[in-house]
Amino acid sequence: MTDYLISVRNIRSGEFGSEPGTTRFLRLPSNRKVHKPSHMISRAEWVSAVMAAARSGTDPVTGDACGDILVFVHGYNNDPPAVLRRHRLLKKNLAAAGFEGTVVSFDWPSNNIALNYLEDRSDARKTSIKLVDDCIRLFTTTQMRGCSMNVHLLAHSTGAYVVREGFDDADDRRHIAQSNWTASQVVFIAADISAKSMGSDDSKSSSLYRHSVRLTNYHNPYDSVLKLSNIKRIGVAPRAGRIGLPTQVPQKAVCVDCGPHFQRLKKDPGSDGAWDHAWHFYDKGFARDLACTLRGDIDRHYIPTRRTDDRGRLQLAPED
Repeated sequence: MTDYLISVRNIRSGEFGSEPGTTRFLRLPSNRKVHKPSHMISRAEWVSAVMAAARSGTDPVTGDACGDILVFVHGYNNDPPAVLRRHRLLKKNLAAAGFEGTVVSFDWPSNNIALNYLEDRSDARKTSIKLVDDCIRLFTTTQMRGCSMNVHLLAHSTGAYVVREGFDDADDRRHIAQSNWTASQVVFIAADISAKSMGSDDSKSSSLYRHSVRLTNYHNPYDSVLKLSNIKRIGVAPRAGRIGLPTQVPQKAVCVDCGPHFQRLKKDPGSDGAWDHAWHFYDKGFARDLACTLRGDIDRHYIPTRRTDDRGRLQLAPED
């Protein structure tokens, strides 16, 4: 199947690099192992193709096309081949779980060097503006045309920082803030952002909550990448992807503990990166839970791939 991506990387020697660059809309065949500048098509052509791929029916009330678009925002230390591999894993596993929409990826510049963490976060902040202008605003305009597409965001690791900064930036821009735009489901996995910053009283995430229908944070206490002793992260606060959300959060916020489920998993032999930080892309049980979350038809406490522990907290518990 055809893959659709947005790249905001620079170009170096005819290939995508690891620094911020011009926004390009890409369409590439399924037999290609990496996206390249040569896969660029016009913005208008890209939007039309994505909308057609996302369409899963017709709204019986309005008669408009309806469907779902999931925008995947990757984390740090992801080069273009890694981004495309995870993009395709998401598509495959979500389709098998019953998701009828389409997946597009927002590929921001991050290096494939493990110690490049701080520079990647700086690039993430810069490119969050492009996420707003060339993705969120793009689909907002599309919905204003009379389409009934649900736009969702799935952010992994530092991608959660890109999304949060992008929403905050959007509220600072009058031409976007004055429009009625909302993401349906915002999902964080292994989120590399401060848990405290996700609280109801923290201004950093107020825009994120304001412009989403539901925010689901999947956290794993065994995520070693997010531990405080990690040398490249000395001095930062505990992360939402490791300890979960704080106690005081808006009603729309959902926290799902993946720890017990992760302990039962066997490492996929084809996995790349740190298994405890990126297992989500390989686990079909997680894909089933995510598909239910994106559909939004079932209350958070009744999604069949979850259970409630003795303290009333939600845990990921898909059937074997």
